[in-house]
Formats: sequence, structure tokens, C-alpha cells
Amino acid sequence: MTESKAQNMSSAPLDAFSNLRVTSIWTFLQTIQWTEPWLMGLLAFHAFCFISTLFTCKYYRLQICLFLMMVGMVASAEYLNELAAMNWSLFSKFQYFDSKGMFISLVYSVPLLFNAIIIVGVWVYRTFCTMTELKTMQLKRKAARQQSQKKTQ
Repeated sequence: MTESKAQNMSSAPLDAFSNLRVTSIWTFLQTIQWTEPWLMGLLAFHAFCFISTLFTCKYYRLQICLFLMMVGMVASAEYLNELAAMNWSLFSKFQYFDSKGMFISLVYSVPLLFNAIIIVGVWVYRTFCTMTELKTMQLKRKAARQQSQKKTQ
């Protein structure tokens, strides 16, 4: 280990589930055993959510449902963390679920919130496009009215 890493690691607290010192989100994510079946399933779930987010961009009502489901899942993350912390040995090799919720926030909530942000961005873009079309129609009607008034005079 290089001296700069050792110096950096000495100032960081021990994380909740190993003897490694966590100095950043990246080092925290590196300590996770991504080959565990339930984590691979979680990654597949997030890939499915992302693909669903992209494919529902043209379906406003379906996207509302998807958005509400994702926000609901994020809101329930605290309860899911408590449940998983009590039963971690049934599905995992390591106790990842700390009392502060760092693990569940990073690997569960953040990807869901990222999808929710994409959905909100699509909504803002669609609203902007609708407002632009509306203003264009208003200007065309005003120009047509002025044109018809000039013809009658």
C-alpha cells in the first residue's frame, strides 16, 4: 500500500461491516461483494428500472405511475434497511446494513432517485415544448387576426 493511501486511511473511521477504512464512496463500493446473488438481482432491478424509465418517456400516465413507485420505494428504504439488518444472514454473507443507512442509500435509493430525476427532467422538457407550441400558436393567431383586420380596412 502506498504511503499516501495509508496516511489517508488512518484519518477515516472504520466502516460498519469490515476492517477496511472507508475514505470515499468509491472505496466503500469496492468493499462490497458484487458477486452475491441478491446484489446481482438488485443491479438487474436497477437496470430494468432505467430501461423502463427510458421506454416510458412518451407515455405520460405510465411514467407518473413509475415515478410514484420509485419515490415510494425510496421512502420505504429506511424500513427495508431495518428489516434487512435483522435478517441479513438469510440472504447475504456480510452485514452491509448499517444503522445510518449508507449502504441502502448508495445501492438502492440513489439509482432510484436518479431515475426519478430523469423522469422529472422529461416532464420539464415536455412542459417547455408545450409552452413553446402554445406561444407559437398564439402569435400565429394574432398575426392572422391583424392580417384579416388589414384586409377589411
